[in-house]
Amino acid sequence: MIKDVNNVILHDKISDMDKKLDSFKRLLEIMDELRKGCPWDKKQTIDSLRHLTIEETFELSEAIIASDYDDVKKELGDLIMHIVFYSKIAEERQLFDISDVLNGICEKLIIRHPHIFGDVIVKNADDVSNNWEKIKLQKEGTKSVLAGVPNGLPSLLKAYRMQEKAAGVGFDWNNATDVWAKVKEEMQELVYEVDNDSEKDKIEEEFGDLMFALVNYARFIHVNPEDALERANKKFKNRFTYIEDKAREHGRSLLDMTLDEMEEDWDEAKSLEKKDDIIG
Repeated sequence: MIKDVNNVILHDKISDMDKKLDSFKRLLEIMDELRKGCPWDKKQTIDSLRHLTIEETFELSEAIIASDYDDVKKELGDLIMHIVFYSKIAEERQLFDISDVLNGICEKLIIRHPHIFGDVIVKNADDVSNNWEKIKLQKEGTKSVLAGVPNGLPSLLKAYRMQEKAAGVGFDWNNATDVWAKVKEEMQELVYEVDNDSEKDKIEEEFGDLMFALVNYARFIHVNPEDALERANKKFKNRFTYIEDKAREHGRSLLDMTLDEMEEDWDEAKSLEKKDDIIG
């Protein structure tokens, strides 16, 4: 009886894997046809797809922030299509193909997870992250710990990733209390420069130091600052749009409203958000 149950489970797993492989094969076949027959698809190059891929990544990010999982599914599909597209173009140029891409990431995952595919013992996720940085330096020939942080990343996310990578080799604060003390120190330095009418470059430098310290603190309290700021942006946009909508309802322009009137609508938008949270 137990043997029969195990056979059913194994069969279900194989069927599920076959279904996924068939879906991926279908995408590869569709891409082959598009490169042969579609004027637009035939025209694309690795360079021409780059800005479109960036756009798709931002659309995925927005869907994740909004917890719109139907959209997440759609945007993931777009990104997978781009990966297949790049690989097809590279195959035509005899650079690499999708098999090389997939095998490359498989090998990387095996090398970077010796606690799964080897005899290394880890206690938690932090140990795993720290091992990754050591493996990159020792086995993958990475020349700098920070080499894996793209220069084109948004500054806030770049600061977060640089701090994470430095922490992976032991260059880090001891605790959140010390980091918060650094935040307050940087705040005082910024206020001093502002109060003394310092040069713009000096004020900008101190402001940057404060933001960098805040990113460090966010990391210690397990908050991604990029996500946090994006959610704050979304909240501000929703509330300000509410003010604009209310103004239109009353046939008014924001230019004709006082700050007190706008703040009243702002508070109303906040209260509606709280009601939605309770209902949700």
